[in-house]
Amino acid sequence: QVPLVESGGGSVQAGGSLRLSCAASGYTSRFNCMAWFRQAPGTERERVAIIYTGIGSTVYTDSVKGRFTISQDNAKRTVYLQMNSLRPEDSAMYYCAADFAEMRCGAGTANYWGQGTQVTVSS
Repeated sequence: QVPLVESGGGSVQAGGSLRLSCAASGYTSRFNCMAWFRQAPGTERERVAIIYTGIGSTVYTDSVKGRFTISQDNAKRTVYLQMNSLRPEDSAMYYCAADFAEMRCGAGTANYWGQGTQVTVSS
């Protein structure tokens, strides 16, 4: 499997910001989609944001619209998730996912996943 390496998680107070990074290495071809998912204990995995790398279009789940921004640096093969105005309910393990088939990111069936990075937001 191609490793996706996440970084940038941590603990912040409500209203704070964090930027997550997902570096795709070990593969010469560009993924057609990359996405961020999150999962809190006892809950189902939730799709947070997707970026379709060819045209740069993005999709967000309603709860993060206006607060989170997904972006890419193609030269670095890295995707970022800028998270502002964080809320306690944003606390979760955040996972980066990627695939060559665009529909897989949206469906949550991407073939490539990172190990996750923890985000904790205190009130």
